[in-house]
Amino acid sequence: MIAGDDDTFPEHLRRIRSFVLREGRMTPAQQRAFDTLWSRYGLDYRGAQRDFDVSFGRSAARVLEIGFGNGEALAWASEHDPDRDFIGVEVHGPGVGRLMNALAARDAGNVRLYKHDAVEVLEHEIAAAALAEVRIWFPDPWHKKRHHKRRLIQPGFVELLASRMEPDSLLHLATDWQEYAEHMLEVMEAAPGWHNQSGPGQYAEKPAWRIETHFERRGLKLGHGVWDLLYRRDCSGS
Repeated sequence: MIAGDDDTFPEHLRRIRSFVLREGRMTPAQQRAFDTLWSRYGLDYRGAQRDFDVSFGRSAARVLEIGFGNGEALAWASEHDPDRDFIGVEVHGPGVGRLMNALAARDAGNVRLYKHDAVEVLEHEIAAAALAEVRIWFPDPWHKKRHHKRRLIQPGFVELLASRMEPDSLLHLATDWQEYAEHMLEVMEAAPGWHNQSGPGQYAEKPAWRIETHFERRGLKLGHGVWDLLYRRDCSGS
């Protein structure tokens, strides 16, 4: 879990708490997934740079999805894009267990999962320029104004992401909270080294590779909009 954002800490020691760990109760099937499948799909956080060629048994372009929830979209993406490897990061155990069961059901080989804080994974386990794409779909919007500092999409986090992404790699953000979409757009438009694929200040049409999940369908029924943002790292990587 990310360290707290207590205002008594010096600024450089404070960290974004981008999630609340409401673990929930795992089903017996989800617990069995941890018992029997973690050695196959799980990556234990070690705090040291990882050789993903060893983890996957091959060299391929790599996609990182942060906060994959129940894994519905990640499972679909990995099945329909077998030439790339997928790294998923999620702190909630039931969703991780559910996804491992789904992966095992089709004998997937191109997915590995962390049950850990994404910032620490990015800082310590992923090498510079190692990622071809990063997906952050429907992160917690922290809608109360006093909690906005906890939002994951902040200038410092985007700078960290940029350092782990190769030139011309893709960052795909999506949210169903309009005010957070506006915040994301503001942060990304001001971030150096990124190019908005849809044009300056513009949102993107939903790409075909982001399937409509159960979570999204529920939001649409409640009248929520959905906003996608697609940004490319400058080819210089700077």
